[in-house]
Amino acid sequence: MKIAILSRSPASYSTNRLLEAGIARGHEMVVLDHLQCVLVIEKGRPHIYYKNSEVTGVNAIIPRIGASVTFYGAAVVRQFEMMNIFSAVESQALVRSRDKLRCLQMLAKGGIAIPKSAFAYSPRNVDNVIDQVGGIPVIIKLLEGTQGLGVILAETRISAKSVIEAFLDVQVNILVQEFVKEAEGADVRVFVVDGQVVGAMRRKGAEGDFRSNLHRGGSAEVVKLTAQEKELAIKSVKRVGLGIAGVDMLQSKRGYVVNEINSSPGLEGIEKATGSDIAGKIIEYVERHEYVD
Repeated sequence: MKIAILSRSPASYSTNRLLEAGIARGHEMVVLDHLQCVLVIEKGRPHIYYKNSEVTGVNAIIPRIGASVTFYGAAVVRQFEMMNIFSAVESQALVRSRDKLRCLQMLAKGGIAIPKSAFAYSPRNVDNVIDQVGGIPVIIKLLEGTQGLGVILAETRISAKSVIEAFLDVQVNILVQEFVKEAEGADVRVFVVDGQVVGAMRRKGAEGDFRSNLHRGGSAEVVKLTAQEKELAIKSVKRVGLGIAGVDMLQSKRGYVVNEINSSPGLEGIEKATGSDIAGKIIEYVERHEYVD
């Protein structure tokens, strides 16, 4: 097969591991910067140009789309889908997962436990928003933040109101969520590929940081999940429709709650923590689902 990795970071650990895993299994692997793709839409023949040459012969794609370019990245993935080329991450699922509000709404409707969350348009509703998620402290999140950026812990009502009002005044969409104290600055990242849990790690935030993201200096260790916890992660991913995902779960007093779902989860932390060949699992997934006309 000829497999294209859509990535703006050809030197990154994740992209390199996918390249290595694909080549090891005998595939032709290429990396395409999705922002350099030109989409040509015409009757009966959608196609893509990359650096002035038409993209041909590709059997499948593995999208690694950054949050800041979700709209264009999803359009590129959709174009490949229109060309009957299998995508390891479907365009619609990518868009759903990137919209934190929509994702949480879908999970809640599907009966999946999530941190209590509130969304408002007007600064006049700030006190009610804070009260509805259980009061201070609260977590304030930008709807399009990633890797721990745009996530704020407000420990007093005055600071929470100031931050929320400031964002709403300039029409920045945010979520306000309960602070899950019992998690103690840690979460569990569950890596799901093709409906199966292929690895899990507990991530702990750096000293003094409530965020558990490894990009922010956190640490990771392998964790063994119960059958119920695996089922929670798998059900969450199926609800959003992702073939590859990192599910972030917090330990609360009512059990695990699903905090976020990442459609382009990094491979470095999970592979190093678990010692598993996650990249190889992704290539195997692509092999099983190559589009057949």
